[in-house]
Amino acid sequence: MKTVQFREAVCEAMSEEMRRDESIYLIGEEVAEYNGAYKASKGMLDEFGAKRVIDAPIAELGFGGIAVGSAMNGNRPIVEYMTFNFSLVGIDQIINNAAKIRQMSGGQFNCPIVFRGPTASAGQLAATHSQAFESWYANCPGLKVIVPSNPYDAKGLLKAAIRDDDPVIFMESEQMYGDKMEIPEGEYIIPIGVADIKREGSDVTVVSFGKIIKEAYKAADELAKEGISVEIIDLRTVRPMDHKTILESVKKTNRLVILEEAWPFGSVSSEITFRVQDEAFDYLDAPIKRITTADTPAPYSPVLLEEWLPNASDVVSAVKEVMYRK
Repeated sequence: MKTVQFREAVCEAMSEEMRRDESIYLIGEEVAEYNGAYKASKGMLDEFGAKRVIDAPIAELGFGGIAVGSAMNGNRPIVEYMTFNFSLVGIDQIINNAAKIRQMSGGQFNCPIVFRGPTASAGQLAATHSQAFESWYANCPGLKVIVPSNPYDAKGLLKAAIRDDDPVIFMESEQMYGDKMEIPEGEYIIPIGVADIKREGSDVTVVSFGKIIKEAYKAADELAKEGISVEIIDLRTVRPMDHKTILESVKKTNRLVILEEAWPFGSVSSEITFRVQDEAFDYLDAPIKRITTADTPAPYSPVLLEEWLPNASDVVSAVKEVMYRK
């Protein structure tokens, strides 16, 4: 085992796959000469050269389209966005081309491409740089959506995403790039679409994903002091979603709280809530509770931002509510 940062895990995954397959290349703003905006491609230009680690202009629609076209013609590009807020400039290429070309060509073309970069808030970056688009992209048939919460999962899932023959949205976080964790020295791959039970418990199930899951861990520690046993499930993959793991946990605990860093309307938690009430209604001993950001654009003020974001206290309150313990 070795200890690496999240950014190093991402870099290792890309580099290992590029050594294995010459059709893979990385393109994005500042990925080459600057070693990546968050240093997630450090050293890759020196190893692979300017033909495979490509600095693009500030034109997400342009380099996204180039990558999609090259994927249709035998390459396997990795597109880095400085933030998924900027992917909105190139979303036509993702939604109308990458996600649909296999069906619209009758299977003549596939699009093995990974779009990766940070999602959700990263401190005081204000409304247009603090948005979580997991549910937006997961709503589109043809796309797979991965949101890892730690370096181990990030490396294993990114390698799986790069090898996948369909387009994958791979969402990270500026606030996780420095997180450290032990990972295996050798190669490993985590299959897409498999959730992970990070903490076993018996009283209530908490489902989350991405960096906000850290608040669930804090809450679980606090609740344990009061004798409440929390089971925490990390989705890891939003689409395809591992409904089986969630349902089996709810059938054991009989209570469900969902935590995500996104707006409430049409959220990932809405989809989970529907699925659980549809397939495990008789096992529920309390209404399902979800915790999201406030239904407003992200504020810049640190005081308002703290109120806007979900936190461990919100999780504790929601768990106690479904436990009927105030």
